Amino acid sequence: MSPALMKMWIALASMGFMFVAIISIYFSRFKMKGFLKIAFAAIAYFFMILAGLLIVFVVFSGPVNE
Repeated sequence: MSPALMKMWIALASMGFMFVAIISIYFSRFKMKGFLKIAFAAIAYFFMILAGLLIVFVVFSGPVNE
C-alpha cells in the first residue's frame, strides 16, 4: 500500500473516531445515568484525543511524493 493511501485511511479512521466521540457525548449527556454516563464520556474523550493525534500526524507528516 502506498504512503499516500495509508495516510488517507488514517485520516478516514480519524473522522470515524470523531463520529464515535460525538455519538458517545450525546448519549452520555442526554440518555445515560450513573456509571454509564461517566463511561460513555470517558470513551468519547478518548476517541476525540486519538482522532486529534491522528489528524496532527497526517497534517504534519507532509506531502507524499509518489
